Amino acid sequence: MNHAPAKRITPEDIKTHGLSDDEYKKVLEVLGGREPNMVELGIFSVMWSEHCSYKSSKKWLKTLPTKASWVICGPGENAGVIDIGEGLAAIFKMESHNHPSFIEPYQGAATGVGGILRDVFTMGARPIANMNALRFGDPKHPKTKHLVAGVVSGIGGYGNCVGVPTVGGEVNFHPSYNGNILVNAMTVGLAQKDKIFYSAAAGAGNPVVYVGSKTGRDGIHGATMASTEFDANSEDKRPTVQVGDPFTEKLLIEACMELMATDAIQSIQDMGAAGLTSSSFEMASKGGMGVELNMNAVPQREEGMTPYEMMLSESQERMLIILKPGKEELARKIFEKWELDFAVIGHLTDTGRMVLKFHGETVCDLPIDPLAQASPEYDRPWLASTKQPVVAAKDVKNVPWRDALKTLMGCPDVASRRWVWEQYDHMVMMDTVQRPGGDAAVVRIHGSNRALAISTDCTPRYVKANPFEGGKQAVAETWRNITAVGARPLAITDNLNFGNPQKPEIMGQIVEAIQGIGDACVALDYPVISGNVSLYNETDGKPILPTPAIGGVGLLDNLDQMTTLAFKAEGEAILLLGQKDDAGWLGQSLYLREVCFEEKGAPPPVDLAHERKVGDYVRGLIHSGKITACHDLSDGGLMVALTEMALAGNLGCRLENIAAPLHAALFGEDQGRYIVTVKAADAVATLEATKAAGVPAKQIGAVGGSAIFLGGESVELEALRKLHEGWFPAYMATAT
Repeated sequence: MNHAPAKRITPEDIKTHGLSDDEYKKVLEVLGGREPNMVELGIFSVMWSEHCSYKSSKKWLKTLPTKASWVICGPGENAGVIDIGEGLAAIFKMESHNHPSFIEPYQGAATGVGGILRDVFTMGARPIANMNALRFGDPKHPKTKHLVAGVVSGIGGYGNCVGVPTVGGEVNFHPSYNGNILVNAMTVGLAQKDKIFYSAAAGAGNPVVYVGSKTGRDGIHGATMASTEFDANSEDKRPTVQVGDPFTEKLLIEACMELMATDAIQSIQDMGAAGLTSSSFEMASKGGMGVELNMNAVPQREEGMTPYEMMLSESQERMLIILKPGKEELARKIFEKWELDFAVIGHLTDTGRMVLKFHGETVCDLPIDPLAQASPEYDRPWLASTKQPVVAAKDVKNVPWRDALKTLMGCPDVASRRWVWEQYDHMVMMDTVQRPGGDAAVVRIHGSNRALAISTDCTPRYVKANPFEGGKQAVAETWRNITAVGARPLAITDNLNFGNPQKPEIMGQIVEAIQGIGDACVALDYPVISGNVSLYNETDGKPILPTPAIGGVGLLDNLDQMTTLAFKAEGEAILLLGQKDDAGWLGQSLYLREVCFEEKGAPPPVDLAHERKVGDYVRGLIHSGKITACHDLSDGGLMVALTEMALAGNLGCRLENIAAPLHAALFGEDQGRYIVTVKAADAVATLEATKAAGVPAKQIGAVGGSAIFLGGESVELEALRKLHEGWFPAYMATAT
């Protein structure tokens, strides 16, 4: 190789590749003082990007709890793996596709789904469920409706075509996302626990095989684009958004599954962010190997592609496989049967270097570890977040409960998401037991009476007001959701969406939120097994609300013990469990924001010991068969939760024994609480047993009628249903 670059690297080249001056100096050190050529600069650019290297966050991510007796594989692989008994493993991860989805919402969201599916099936798991966590700007913003329509259509279009059910998720709106929406996609799969595939390459001389779709020019510099702020020219980045083909993805799943049933694979990795570059570097680095690739052998769908373009392309539906010696023809026949590209593009070496050949010339020769495992790690300066004062109930306007309830049930953050999830095929594969709209999705483990419970959650307004408490709450909320259907929470994946980490106040949000997540995971015995970090979610210097989305997975050993949130029968007693006092926490509540038009105050604190005690007790009650319905309390507090239960069961309720002041008791968002219903004859015994166990409990009413009754006033369910189910369709039907 002629080490003198054909084109001298200019300061503008360094800047457009997203490298700082100090990082470029480190590049020169890695290369022993010589300048990189453009292929090598591009490779450094994507491998050291925030999106691939986690250079601003990995110092803090290392502090998270990742181990438990049931954790088979924690962070560091394509997805996390947990043992769920009977020889099976659940494999799952959540990942962001934020920047691409803002630029081109349909393809951005669709390829986000495709990418997370590949992360899971590359481990040997058949995907059984998709989830998503979506954040959009102010509904009145001129772009919001277009973005909602495109993202929902993209998720549905890809997931429906590939044949994996989308079983739940969350959608929120806030002006902070006007210029930078969030699209976080999660996939859960099942595998035999003794047939899990990993990505560490081994065996000098083993063939490196490319399978799937051909490489095009779409997605070049996608990882770099995802590691920078947006500005007024963001629309110009449309060429960095990939284009997905779910039908090819379905073929790729089946071909990989067929190959995985043989003994041909040594290691396997999907081509995600930074495409062929990240997959080859990461596989080699994990195994302590080198790689030599023949770029002319890479399947290409466009004429005249350069090694720079091939290495940085993020074309979809592609995998990289290291085969065992002599298995090439076996593998080739499988992929050709499924009408997918198959090419031996290189081999492993023992040099620890990445060597690329093109037309017989060496066009890249780089050490692997400094670009992968030894990429930059920053301890960025951070500022502790300013704590907000507690908002006293007496200082919040006491709006008549009927008016407040109507406002909340029809507001964008509480209104039914039916318009969204009816566009997703949530029943394909025929194992979805609880459909969207409940506390957690429940998906049967095929052919058994066991199931996985899955939830995604985060309350960004809490995180903004207090990142530590907000991080704790996001974890606790998924734990509560899984508990409320009767499942035992096992592990989480996280998707940490924040602004520019070079701003100390934003870095402070990141640090404190991670600390809160870690504390909650330890207290709830609920480890982090995978995740994703998405930073620089800003436009023109305006950051999003800090949004550390959490995806939780739990196990239901017996589906006969599952419960739902719907009221079941007239006369059943309604019990409130876990209410520590009668104060009612209104700071950062939806009542405060939607009814009183104020966003202020400290968020509700999360007492993790209380959370654990109450949740474990509620789960035991569910398993005893005494609970007929269960719902955890979250956004909108007690009255919103009761109304959701009433609408789900088409049965009203009569309430009593509600503390004063009424607005705080009904709409406060105190944590660690559940509503359960029991048969009237069981109410006294259940209350006594619950109190004896040290869990606060009281009866607050009974199921019955066709309205919500309280204090001589009522609101008909039909009126609430129209408000609740009408907002989304009406919003999307109106002209922009």
